[in-house]
Amino acid sequence: MNQKSELPQSFCVRKLRVLADTTRLAVLETLMEGPKHVGELNAVIGLEQSLLSHHLKVLREEGFVEATRDGKAVLYTLAPAVYRANVDRAIDLGCCLLCFD
Repeated sequence: MNQKSELPQSFCVRKLRVLADTTRLAVLETLMEGPKHVGELNAVIGLEQSLLSHHLKVLREEGFVEATRDGKAVLYTLAPAVYRANVDRAIDLGCCLLCFD
């Protein structure tokens, strides 16, 4: 089922399921400070790179983060659709705001 035909509750539940993981929340909170490479994220979060890459893949697939090639590395940023610059430390889920205060 795609997002356009999905019920609002199902959309919100799917997003919240992705965020029901402390590592993914830590990644999003770290990216609120600005774009980071995997090595920089790993220095803050402290996971094996393969496990961190798995979490980043899940966040990319759900539209929370974007990845761009930066030479041989990949630079991760919060997706513009979820980052609210005018709301300090919050992620816009489309159905509600998740604040990191």
